[in-house]
Amino acid sequence: MKFITWEEAVQKCLDSPELHNLAHDAYFGDSFEACKRYHASSEYKEIKQLIPRQAGKALDLGAGNGILSGALAMDGWDVTAVEPDSSNLVGAGAIRNLAKRANININVLEAMGEEIPIKGSKFDLIVARQVLHHADNLQNFCSEMARLSNQNTLILTLRDHVINNKKQLLKFFDKHPLHHLYGGENAYTIAEYRAAFISAGIKIKKEIKSFDSVINYDPMTKDEIYQNILNISGPLKFIVKILLQVLSFKFICSFLAFIDNRPGRLISFIAQKKVS
Repeated sequence: MKFITWEEAVQKCLDSPELHNLAHDAYFGDSFEACKRYHASSEYKEIKQLIPRQAGKALDLGAGNGILSGALAMDGWDVTAVEPDSSNLVGAGAIRNLAKRANININVLEAMGEEIPIKGSKFDLIVARQVLHHADNLQNFCSEMARLSNQNTLILTLRDHVINNKKQLLKFFDKHPLHHLYGGENAYTIAEYRAAFISAGIKIKKEIKSFDSVINYDPMTKDEIYQNILNISGPLKFIVKILLQVLSFKFICSFLAFIDNRPGRLISFIAQKKVS
């Protein structure tokens, strides 16, 4: 199969009425408008509860069109965005355009996360949103995060795809709406993520599974999650309806995260460099 570029795949998504919701939810299109939406999103509001209150130096790896870099810069962070794609739609060009229109400063480096052209600089925050599963070399990617960290640096890897095994990876490819166009999707097992962190000298402080946080399930809302549960058919539907009325939303989400076995489900990690 002959694949097209990621930029071409995103443009096809934007041009397709059938994929309009996907394009909107993925923050494709005008990077400035997308960043404003992301800055106001439930996902970013939850991220703000995790990161230091006092803005410092942030490194955004695999920054894409810059929505997270821009949101952090709007909140006073000194942001360096690392993005290998030069595209004005999905890459470094889009980040520079966003920064100019929003009147914010973002230092943009066109580089891979496995080999970041920064020497000696330490960051207060390192983030990688929907990036780790795309790493050509997961170990090197994590080693670079460790190299640019100190013991006080907060490391957040957000919304990465998880599989149970390589057989599930093929199912994930089949279901992904854009993989058949550009062939660039990927996913790792939880064990592979953990091993890469540990080998790089990074301690995982918390694993956030699929429904544990809005960080992973955004843009789904509480009402949409309830409705999806109620869409089940059969004799259990009445019992489920009663349970939804008596159980807390937090408990329900924890249970959903526990039983979620979908190929490509999302996971996020809160981590920090190990103290030597």
